[in-house]
Amino acid sequence: MSLLSIFATAILPIFAISVVGFVLGRVRDVDPGPLNTVTVYVLAPALVFHSLATTELGAGTLVDVALAVVAYHVVMILVAEGVGRVLGGATTGVSAIVLVSAFPNSGNFGVPVSEFAFGETGRATAVLYLTVQAVLMYTVGVYIASRGNSEGALAGVRRVFTVPLVYAVVAALAARALNLVPPTGTTAMATLKLVGDSAIPVMLLILGLQLAETNYGATLRQVGTATVLKMGVAPVVAAGVALAIGFTDPVVGRVFVLESAMPAAITPLILLVEFGEGEVGGVPVESFVSTAVLVTTLVSVPVLTGLIALLDAGLLF
Repeated sequence: MSLLSIFATAILPIFAISVVGFVLGRVRDVDPGPLNTVTVYVLAPALVFHSLATTELGAGTLVDVALAVVAYHVVMILVAEGVGRVLGGATTGVSAIVLVSAFPNSGNFGVPVSEFAFGETGRATAVLYLTVQAVLMYTVGVYIASRGNSEGALAGVRRVFTVPLVYAVVAALAARALNLVPPTGTTAMATLKLVGDSAIPVMLLILGLQLAETNYGATLRQVGTATVLKMGVAPVVAAGVALAIGFTDPVVGRVFVLESAMPAAITPLILLVEFGEGEVGGVPVESFVSTAVLVTTLVSVPVLTGLIALLDAGLLF
């Protein structure tokens, strides 16, 4: 498959929907908050439950993906922490670099890209990746964002127990283990699939709306290091982790690497605004993170196109 074909089939549809959200956010005062709430509490849990309950991935593969996601985040956090310390950044600046570099946008960007690129296996693997990362984000991520603020950190970590994605994956795995999953053709499963499928375009619209609110003019020169770590180092680390894990299904390994190579996530911005304070290179931390999200999203167009070509050709796995 040519690079142009990969771009047209796997990347362009994602960006087209995101651009619609971006333009809408620029021409109209649209608050993405309510849409995000609906996605987090209704659409995404339905997507997670249906995908995991009906996936053909074996239990061993599910464990391998979870271990790989944890290993990738541990390595990237250590690498980004080291780079931040070497550059002499303050605690807030190092925290921002770590969160931007280590946590990819595996949800409203990663899930649709993986599905377009690798079909149902791509979707199921991406959903599992998203779920494990959500737990890490609201535990380890909150600690990194708060750094020294134990009261705020503990309050934030408790949020992991309010994330519906966690309960959706537990319910799906329990239903599989007890053989209680309804047949795919039933009304209940058809309804869940309908609701879950709607999460993907809504996620992309939300991404566009969030990027439309980004004020990036004064901070572009500050995000170079984070961009290199996220879009250059992270895929290499993920490939190493995938080789070390040794996925029995090569497609799952490819999706894992692809998910890890996604641009920076939006959630670190929320965490740093709520639990952190200060500046990065003389600019407010929220401006730094929002600009990093925008820049890595733009850079991801050629990076992901080339990476999908390599993965699809089986040159890495």
